[in-house]
Amino acid sequence: MNLTSFRKHFELLDDQRQSAKVTYPMFDIFFITLCAVIAGAEGWKEIKEYAEGHLDWFQKHGFLKSGVPVDDTIARVISRIKPEQFNQCFVKWMQSVNRLSKGEIIAIDGKTLRGSYDREDRLSTIHMINAFASKNKMVLGQLSTDVKSNEITAIPELLKLLEIKGAIVSIDAMGCQKEIAKTIIKQGADYLLAVKGNQPSLHEAVQSMFDDFRNAKADNLKIEKNRSRLEARACQILSAKRLAKEFPEWPSLKTVGVTMSYRQEKGKEPSLEYRYYICSTELTEDKFAEAVREHWAVENSLHWVLDLTMREDACQIYKDNGAENWGILRQTALNMLRKEKTKVSMPTKRRRAWMNTSFLEKVLTAGFSDAVKI
Repeated sequence: MNLTSFRKHFELLDDQRQSAKVTYPMFDIFFITLCAVIAGAEGWKEIKEYAEGHLDWFQKHGFLKSGVPVDDTIARVISRIKPEQFNQCFVKWMQSVNRLSKGEIIAIDGKTLRGSYDREDRLSTIHMINAFASKNKMVLGQLSTDVKSNEITAIPELLKLLEIKGAIVSIDAMGCQKEIAKTIIKQGADYLLAVKGNQPSLHEAVQSMFDDFRNAKADNLKIEKNRSRLEARACQILSAKRLAKEFPEWPSLKTVGVTMSYRQEKGKEPSLEYRYYICSTELTEDKFAEAVREHWAVENSLHWVLDLTMREDACQIYKDNGAENWGILRQTALNMLRKEKTKVSMPTKRRRAWMNTSFLEKVLTAGFSDAVKI
């Protein structure tokens, strides 16, 4: 198991302790914490228990020469890591082990860490903005918003941290902002932005381009049905050449698109929804439909997994930078677990890593492996 590349990125984390009083090296504490989170630990005591249960293995690989630190020490060290620096280390590591292919979809979406609020201030809950490579289900980076900010200001800052050249960045209507579009283009990528009422003039103009689509039977209608549910989907794309002249402030505008989704479920009222998009590259209808699907897959492939498998919303850690740093740890662990290709469920992988260090080594080896295209 070669830790050289991984150590190179994460050894840069600043240790906030006085060097004369350090018994347990910073990287040792970080490494045992990550291993424990991979294996299913959900709190400081479980990290300590995992390290104690596999102390021989950790010492065999050069860690914990002075034994296992108490859980308060683990909590204090991890919670005092500066999240900005931690995230930069994460992003650089992901750039070293993954490579984006041209035209890949990077979905930008937000998620609230529901248990992260200070118990004396419920408005302090952390909201994370994630950059997610949809095809291979890898988190590329994340950034938190604070009380003085929101997604609109956080998204450009996150984008500036990433290498996105050649990719298509998809964002929901909150991110349909001129400055965000300019940031994406400036970094050599393309945008696919949902358009709603927060851009009223643009929204109205795009809607009017698809009057015929809404009033006619779609040629590419796809229908799925089972015993209790009927779903139908269709889409259309048009050139944005005329629209680009009307709205020159949107850079490199090439394509507009619409998706229609109809859902009829037993015992519920039918729903019909149209969603509108602008894009800075020319897309076929198939590529457009694929890009829209891949953006919304972030709910099932990332948010759902973080909540149901890694119990993110149930986490009650909030002191100092603990909540945000645990968010980064969970996403680091999730990326590593996904790179390990054993065909079992995520919970099963985590249980195996808890019981068996040989499986943990497989996960770590996959996570540390050289760059591959995603």
